[in-house]
Amino acid sequence: QKSSAYLMRVPSYTVACEDYVHVVEFSPFSSGTPASLLAYGGNQYVVVGTCLFQEEDMEIEGVEFNVLRAFHHELRVDALAWSPESRLDRIPTIRFCTAGADRKLRLLTSDLQDRHEVKVMEGHTSYINHLVFEPTEGKQIASVSDDHTCRVWDLDGNESTTLRLGSPGISVCWHPEEAFKLMVAEKKGTIRFYDLVTQQAILSVDCGQSPLMSADWCLTNTIKVGAVAGNDWLIWDITRSSYPQEKRPAHIDKARLFKWSRANENLFATTGCPGKICSQLLIHHLGHPQPVMIGSATVGSGLSWHRTLPLCVIGGDRKLCFWMTEM
Repeated sequence: QKSSAYLMRVPSYTVACEDYVHVVEFSPFSSGTPASLLAYGGNQYVVVGTCLFQEEDMEIEGVEFNVLRAFHHELRVDALAWSPESRLDRIPTIRFCTAGADRKLRLLTSDLQDRHEVKVMEGHTSYINHLVFEPTEGKQIASVSDDHTCRVWDLDGNESTTLRLGSPGISVCWHPEEAFKLMVAEKKGTIRFYDLVTQQAILSVDCGQSPLMSADWCLTNTIKVGAVAGNDWLIWDITRSSYPQEKRPAHIDKARLFKWSRANENLFATTGCPGKICSQLLIHHLGHPQPVMIGSATVGSGLSWHRTLPLCVIGGDRKLCFWMTEM
C-alpha cells in the first residue's frame, strides 16, 4: 500500500472500529512507553488505545493498535483533549476531557483498573467547539464555545478565567512552555493571543475573511499560526505582520480543519467539510506550491498528528485512517 510518489490516495494503515468516529486525537505527550496513546469518540463512547507503527518498531507489520479501555459517554463526543498526566509507565493513568452536545465538559480519569472518575463541568451556554489542556502540568483546561467565550477551568471544575469574545470561539491552543499564553481563534476571522495573568490580548492576527473554521499554533515554532477560512488555508508569521504570509485555495467544498505536524514545522494538514460520501484530506509542505499528498476517508471527521512521526489520522465510518507522509 506504500507509494513513493507524493500523491497517495489510499491510507497507509487502517484500524477497524465498531461505529462512526466523530473525533480522534493522538496524545501530544509521551506515554512513557514506545507506543502512543490515541483516543477516538463516537456516539456514546470513547475508546482509548495505544498505537505502534512499523516505522517505530521493525517487528511490527503496519500498525499495532491495542484497546486499553472503552469509556461510556452519555452522548456524542464533539471534542476531546489529552492531559499531559496520561502515562502508562509506573502506575498507569489515563486523563482526558471531552465536550458533549449538552454544553458540558467531562473530565475522565482512570487507572485502567478500578478507579474511574468523571467530573462534569458546567458553564458554557452554547455548543463547545474545542478544548485543550495546559501542556506543562495539565492542571488547567481551556475551552471555546459558540457562546462567545473562552473559559479556563481547574481540575475541580471551577472556572478561573472567562475571556469575552467578539464572535463564536472556534479553536484554542496553549503555548508549549509559557503557561499564561493562550491563542483563541474566532469565527469572524480574528486570532488573538492572550496573557492569562492580565486577561488581556497581547497580539492579534486577522484572516480578512470568514467564517474561520479551524486554527492551530505551530508548537515546534510558535511564530507560525495556520488556519482555514472559506476554501483557503492561511499561514502567519506573527513576528512580521497581522496579515497572512501565505494563502492558498485548498478545498472546493470549504475547508474544515487545520492541524500542524508535530514532527516537522513545515508540514500541515487540512480537511474539507465531510460531503455525502467522503471527506478530503490534504497534506501540505510550506516549500511546495501543491499539496504533497491527497487522501480521502468515508465521511471522515477529526484530524490529529502523531507526536514524533510525519503521520496523521482521521476518523471515518467504522475505521481510523492513517497517512504516513514520506518527506
